[in-house]
Amino acid sequence: MADETQELSVLPNAVAGGATHVSDEVVEKIAVAAAKSVPGVAELGGDVARFFNAVLDRVGLDQVGDARRGCSAHVTDGAAVVNLVLVIGGGRPVPEVTDAVRVAVTSAVEAYGLRVDEINIRVDDVALGGPAVPSA
Repeated sequence: MADETQELSVLPNAVAGGATHVSDEVVEKIAVAAAKSVPGVAELGGDVARFFNAVLDRVGLDQVGDARRGCSAHVTDGAAVVNLVLVIGGGRPVPEVTDAVRVAVTSAVEAYGLRVDEINIRVDDVALGGPAVPSA
């Protein structure tokens, strides 16, 4: 009996299988960059986050924490839920700014191949832009 050998063909374009997971932090960075690009968004983050960021700025660590400040996200099965905390510029209509933020964040996150299920926004403060006027 002759030994029969079987030749295996190798496809040049064969790709190994596996799963791809996008971390929550990646979506947070994308969302923050998109939200900051919207006119009327003065800052991101609540009072405490902004306070600690100001302290870090004074000691020369001004980039620490900035990429994700004011945002949390959760990614499940290719879909993201994004939570943002914004400071709106003075005189800007809140619904107009938050609608524009939702459009910008959705577009940016979807450009990376993810679906956006929710974008929850809390307006934490308003930036009036001028020096504080003392009350009488």
